[in-house]
Amino acid sequence: MNANTVKNTARPIFPFTAIVGQEEMKLALALNVIDPKIGGVIIMGDRGTGKSTTIRAITDILPEIEVVQDDPFNSHPNDFELMSDDTRDKIEQGLQQNVVLKKVMMVDLPLGATEDRVCGTIDIEKALTEGVKAFEPGLLAKANRGILYVDEVNLLDDHLVDILLDSAASGWNTVEREGISIRHPARFVLVGSGNPEEGELRPQLLDRFGMHSEIRTVKNPELRVQIVEQRSDFDKNPQESLSKYQAQQEEFRNKIVRAQALLPQVAIEYNLRVKISQVCSELDVDGLRGDIVTNRASRAYAAYEGRNVVTVEDIKSVITMCLRHRLRKDPLETIDSGDKVQKTFEKVFSDLL
Repeated sequence: MNANTVKNTARPIFPFTAIVGQEEMKLALALNVIDPKIGGVIIMGDRGTGKSTTIRAITDILPEIEVVQDDPFNSHPNDFELMSDDTRDKIEQGLQQNVVLKKVMMVDLPLGATEDRVCGTIDIEKALTEGVKAFEPGLLAKANRGILYVDEVNLLDDHLVDILLDSAASGWNTVEREGISIRHPARFVLVGSGNPEEGELRPQLLDRFGMHSEIRTVKNPELRVQIVEQRSDFDKNPQESLSKYQAQQEEFRNKIVRAQALLPQVAIEYNLRVKISQVCSELDVDGLRGDIVTNRASRAYAAYEGRNVVTVEDIKSVITMCLRHRLRKDPLETIDSGDKVQKTFEKVFSDLL
């Protein structure tokens, strides 16, 4: 069987640009891909609203990345922050590294995963008898420079969620066993999804996610018919459906690449930064994560739109997703947390709108 046959028999993935009615979720994922330091996204919503489909679709559309050949951590050939210690040592010794292009990985984290499966394990016997650090990489190693997806994150063990969030925030995973310590890069976009009916995440864990996307079932009958027809067409003839959206997929991929290149040059004025912090202060948001994430997401959105200066509209487009999950829950409050963020934003930014 030749490579082309294998390529054509690979399981087709529903095209990202064909997904309609869930624009907030698509935007949150796109911004996290442009700037992974935003800190991931948690997507909460009704069952059957296309959460998993959308996450798989964006992974499939992303441009290929350069990695060091046969490296278990998907090490970057030039960036020390994204390469393993072994690769770094070889480069410092002047050894030539083979570089290959690889699709961005999407790693599914099963609910029953153990800490060893997630973080990796050290072979103590080999370390003691042969004196070598034998490390068996886990899912965090596989997810480096990719997307780590946890479905039903609200049902995952809190301890594991904590490990994931720590690694996502620091960009490194450290494994320590019996006095032996190994660390490797773990810079990934953490995406969690869940149904609020099955229980909420603890507030301190929720706060660690950069953005929060709330999705609801589409109510418009015509839009629902369009979604059903698209899905039926795709199931009937996936290749024809993919070719129909090929131009849009390519355009979106190029838009992401341009935004990633433009991001370092994007500036946000001091008075806008002050107003973002004022919104966070008036909403009584604990800590400074809300301020940091809103600044980052605003810059990513400006880059996504092809601009190098952040506008008030950019902030308006992202601030609800950055802050709604950080508000303190008041059981007597009737206003939705997203609406509360928007109202406070309009009040603080009234002189600039």
